Amino acid sequence: MILGDFIKALVQLPDPRFRRVLWMGIGLTIALLIAAYALLLALIEWLTGETTTLPGVGEVTWFGDLLSWGSLGVMIILSIFLMVPVASAITSLFLEDVAAAVEAEHYPELPPVARVPFSEGLRDSVNFLGLMLGANILAIGLYLMLFWVPFAPFVIFYALNGFLLGREYFQLAAMRRLGREGAKELRRRHGREVWLAGCLMAVPLTLPLINLFIPILGAATFTHLFHRLDQSDTGGGR
Repeated sequence: MILGDFIKALVQLPDPRFRRVLWMGIGLTIALLIAAYALLLALIEWLTGETTTLPGVGEVTWFGDLLSWGSLGVMIILSIFLMVPVASAITSLFLEDVAAAVEAEHYPELPPVARVPFSEGLRDSVNFLGLMLGANILAIGLYLMLFWVPFAPFVIFYALNGFLLGREYFQLAAMRRLGREGAKELRRRHGREVWLAGCLMAVPLTLPLINLFIPILGAATFTHLFHRLDQSDTGGGR
């Protein structure tokens, strides 16, 4: 059943409303990473000034340039790891459009719902980004401790990110119809299926470029999942 929800989302991927959210999320992510690098360069210039004094060497003028080039390498490496969580968080600001597109295509009988206020969506996106980054940073310790156990790091990665993605995307889909507390209650009743669906979303996170589509596919898949679970609970949906 979860696979069926995913296939429905995949078939609708060419929808112009999906593409709009995808490109908007990627564009804002790239702009944010460039702005972060510009701030880092400004900080290096402010700290180093025109000349820098090193012990035993004296004044050098190339130290700031060296730091700048080094910072470029650091930012390139960090962007590889930050691109997906940052893109997911930024794109989540617009995922309500994806859910609305899914409902218009597959559930046209449903009444319209009020949009979640932008401030509330921004708060949820920032919280999701912080939680995703923090949890994955903490998980690095487990990866190092269990690196000798075959496939253990992969199991931890998929289980952890499956839980986080399932929690976020199901909450997004359900909250539109049930409110925040109603969404949490439904997620608690179907926690296992929500987690398994999140694990399905976590698998492509390790595939470059494809992982950028996960926020879109996740929102669409979990919209289908929400309606299926809600219908099974209520006998007809909302």
